[in-house]
Amino acid sequence: MEDVKLLSEDQVRQFKRDGLLIVRNFYDIEKDIFPIQRAIYNLISILIRKYNLDIKQKPFTAATFDSGYQELIAHDRKIGGEVYDAVKQIPAFFRVCAHQKNDLVMKQLRETDMPGIAAGGYGIRINNPNEERFRAEWHQEYPSQLRSLDGIVLWSPLVEVTKELGPVQFCIGSHVEGPVPVYTKDPENPDKKGAYGLILKGKDELIRKYPASSPLTSPGDVVLVDFLTLHASGHNVSNRSLWSMQLRYFNFREPGGIRYSWCGSYAAGVDFTKIHPELVAD
Repeated sequence: MEDVKLLSEDQVRQFKRDGLLIVRNFYDIEKDIFPIQRAIYNLISILIRKYNLDIKQKPFTAATFDSGYQELIAHDRKIGGEVYDAVKQIPAFFRVCAHQKNDLVMKQLRETDMPGIAAGGYGIRINNPNEERFRAEWHQEYPSQLRSLDGIVLWSPLVEVTKELGPVQFCIGSHVEGPVPVYTKDPENPDKKGAYGLILKGKDELIRKYPASSPLTSPGDVVLVDFLTLHASGHNVSNRSLWSMQLRYFNFREPGGIRYSWCGSYAAGVDFTKIHPELVAD
């Protein structure tokens, strides 16, 4: 499979033009997705027993894998943090993180023989209903991840995404702006720290320049996103959390990444402003 090109020439051109590409049925539901959903269901069950809560989970199916989670966080929001930290340690999720298909599309889109997986740049995001604190504002992935400019996010849902769940919003073609300077603190949301607190300089003007897209996707689909494409979390107004996987790949051969030794950003304890002082607008 090493030399297989999974994407058509039209898809490669679309990614380079839009900074975004949706690939339907990229992952195998039975082999790749179902084991992750089953493990999440079991983790929720373990925490229900740990806290001796009177929560009845529905029988497990692919559609009910998060049964009991809303009741858990309604009882104590901090338990949601336990779930968030635990799910990223599921072996089946690690297998998807290092899936050979990820490797192949990264090689094809970035024309490299040396893709890398961003350490600490993978996880399962849980966008809870009507929760603003952890909702990501308009941003580029690069300042919060670094590694290299030639980065790609592989975003894949674990639930059927509806408008009510708040699908991710993208500015199509905005990657052509290059790295955009940022303010490092959000005065309107002082409780947002690190990457969550970054505000794009000229944000409103930027997002008006480009057509917006909020694609509705299904488990098994993947959205390939350039590290420089402007995007933001949607607003979840449903009664269920939006569960999604984020995997981040980068190009070891990109000169900037070589210069700073492919280091990470906030999650790796690195001060982004020391690596790129020219991108600080404060």
